[in-house]
Amino acid sequence: MHVAIIMDGNGRWATARGLPRAAGHRRGAEAVRRAMEAAAPLGVGTLSLFAFSSDNWTRPPDEVASLLELFAEFLSAEAPALVERGVRLGVLGRRDRLPPSLREAIERAERATAAGTRLRLRIAIDYSSRDAIVRAGAAAGPGGIDRAGFARWLAAAGDGGDAPDVDLLIRTGGEQRLSDFLLWECAYAELVFLGRMWPDFDGDDLAAALAEFRRRERRFGGLPAAAATAR
Repeated sequence: MHVAIIMDGNGRWATARGLPRAAGHRRGAEAVRRAMEAAAPLGVGTLSLFAFSSDNWTRPPDEVASLLELFAEFLSAEAPALVERGVRLGVLGRRDRLPPSLREAIERAERATAAGTRLRLRIAIDYSSRDAIVRAGAAAGPGGIDRAGFARWLAAAGDGGDAPDVDLLIRTGGEQRLSDFLLWECAYAELVFLGRMWPDFDGDDLAAALAEFRRRERRFGGLPAAAATAR
């Protein structure tokens, strides 16, 4: 099962408590750890997290620099625990605009966790699904191509399209939009929007979202089961 999460609300969480926004991002890193630890026991095989959008470069430079530094710190600190838990890490998005220290931390963590089989953890940094789709379309060229072929081009474009389609997309923070995250893979994803800010997210929230997902009937454009059997 593939669960994707748009981790929203770090800054608002901090502001509501009279703290700098950077404090919210640091607390958000703790929520990443909780979600990761809860995922595999709940039956999640792939967990994709939206950490930094390509549009986030427009934020104040100090906040961006703090975020990128936090990513490098998190990956370096967590890599041994990921290996121990059998987690395979992959980072989606562009890397040419990232600081060298962050690129190196990504590469080290990906190499160290390459043998993990219990959970596939994907973190999107400097990521835009629309940009990845455009790059994949340009690379594929004008010739005929099917969906599976395009997904392979999408993977090569940095979208991570080699992963299964998203089954469940969760967004925290009260907003109800996709924000350019895994648009191709979310074609038939079930969507769950939570008012809880990301720093407060925990394993119980993930379990509740999965329970909601399992109550839904996924039809993928077909008829409900009862209507199909009545024909």
